[in-house]
Amino acid sequence: MPGRNTVRRRLHQLVLALLACALLGSFAMVGGAALNDREIHSHPGRAMATVTGQSWFRTTVDYQDDQGVYHAPPAGLLYPTGLGEGQSVWVTYARHNPDLVKVEGRGWTLAIIPALSVAFVSVVIAAVAWWVITIATRPRKGVSSSRVTKEDALS
Repeated sequence: MPGRNTVRRRLHQLVLALLACALLGSFAMVGGAALNDREIHSHPGRAMATVTGQSWFRTTVDYQDDQGVYHAPPAGLLYPTGLGEGQSVWVTYARHNPDLVKVEGRGWTLAIIPALSVAFVSVVIAAVAWWVITIATRPRKGVSSSRVTKEDALS
């Protein structure tokens, strides 16, 4: 059976690995938004869209592109904060990928605050987990590390 130090070290390594994943995810939130904006700006189109649905995960819209084709991107709208169902809004989309659409005038910098929030909460959770692991695997006071034999217990 592994000793307390080994268990503590492995649990600390797990906390660090999970923190690294969370921080990588925070970085990807901003990086992905920047890449999407770059793709939209490389071949932009502009249209009036109608918000058709809103949930925790996405805001869906319908719009007609410059060729007269109607689109309803399955992934929803980028940067939908403050929009309500039935509202009309100007959108910018990538002409070569009309499912990639964002609210006009909004950009990747809006992803910075949520990414920093995720990173901050992740660091706080990791610090608390580190502290709990350290306390839980600390040697107990008054407990000897030597074994007590049957004869010692009877005397």
